[in-house]
Order: sequence, then structure tokens, then C-alpha cells
Amino acid sequence: MAVSLSESAAKHVSNFIARRGKGFGIRLGVKTSGCSGMAYKLEFVDQTEAEDLVFESHGVKVVIDPKSLAYLDGTELDFVKEGLNEGFKFNNPNVKDQCGCGESFNV
Repeated sequence: MAVSLSESAAKHVSNFIARRGKGFGIRLGVKTSGCSGMAYKLEFVDQTEAEDLVFESHGVKVVIDPKSLAYLDGTELDFVKEGLNEGFKFNNPNVKDQCGCGESFNV
């Protein structure tokens, strides 16, 4: 079981943590939301909880709670620039369907 960051995502997260001045990684999770049932949540981590699972990718720690890992196992978080737009892209092999806007998914 694993979750990873692309080199581009790891660089973006590292730069943001450096500007932020604290934290050691990001927390990746899922929540019930949207028209397809689940949505990703992403936040910076200053400390872990006892039950958290921690993965490291390109020098950045990715923290996930055990319940979310069932939906995120094998996911790669990428940071992409497309024209004037830029942002994180979740390459999740578990997704069976997602809404038209890409904000929610189901497995």
C-alpha cells in the first residue's frame, strides 16, 4: 500500500512549506461530498496522529489516515500547469467514475 508524489508535486509542496515556515508534509484524505460521493482533501501537516500512516516521496512526507488509504492506495499526486491554470492532479487507479467537473469521484 502506498501513495506518492510526482517530482513536480514534491517540489511545489516543499517550496510552500519553506515559505510557510513550518510543517513537514501534507495530509491527503477523502471526505463525503459532491455529486459522485467522495472528494479529496489536502492540507499541510504540522504533526501526525497516532493512527496516521506516513509515506515519503521525493523527500516530502505524505500523511494519510487508515480509512482514507482504502480509497487512495496507489494514488500519485501530481502538480500540473496547463496554460494559465495550475494545480494538483490526483492520479488515482481506484476511481470508477467521477463527476463532469472533476471535483468528486467514487470507487
